[in-house]
Amino acid sequence: MKGAPLATPASQTLSRGIRILEILADGPGALSIDDVAAQLEVHRSIAYRLLRTLEDHGLVSRDAAGMVALGPRMAALAAGVAHDLQAEALPELTAVANELGQTAFLAVLDGDECITLTSVEPRHAVANVAQRPGARHPVTVGAPGKAILTQLPDSQWPDAGAALRAEVDAARERGYATSHDEVIPTVQSIAVPLVLRGKRPAALAVVHVASRFDDAEIAARLRRSAATIRDALGG
Repeated sequence: MKGAPLATPASQTLSRGIRILEILADGPGALSIDDVAAQLEVHRSIAYRLLRTLEDHGLVSRDAAGMVALGPRMAALAAGVAHDLQAEALPELTAVANELGQTAFLAVLDGDECITLTSVEPRHAVANVAQRPGARHPVTVGAPGKAILTQLPDSQWPDAGAALRAEVDAARERGYATSHDEVIPTVQSIAVPLVLRGKRPAALAVVHVASRFDDAEIAARLRRSAATIRDALGG
């Protein structure tokens, strides 16, 4: 959100380690040490030492070819974030995914970004779009981001143009947001706001390439799940 520029981190090593985890979470798959070093803008030896430390803690893993990915410990840490929300959302996401044949997911606001907390892929779909937990993108793009923006007062908005504001106003009026080709090429998304008392703005969403359901039908199904989650959490 709007505010002063970020200060120099108190611990450069810690900051770089966290940045590596973000790079791996945002990437399309496993990366080489050279890839990580390039994105981190450090020498390969520095990236290697950081990765070894993260690997020792189970936060990253390397395969036989030396390719690096997030490790199993990350899943355990992620499970502790908004645990009650994820626990209530999981059965609803599972039902939505299997009924619609689309990947369903829960996203929350994190700074100026929209981050996926948990997702469920449909059980019997021939082809579906993966949406990995930990994936993030600017809140100003994608259906989940727009659904989250419908919940924010103007004072908490990131910098945005008139076109986005008009889109969010329209989403607020009809009760759901849509996007196409904004985060992943060829992929469409539908999202509804998930407003919970005392918690960060959130959204329930699906992603798909093609669907036999229209946007309004998908949104109606998501709204039923959002209401169930709100009731369960006393929101």
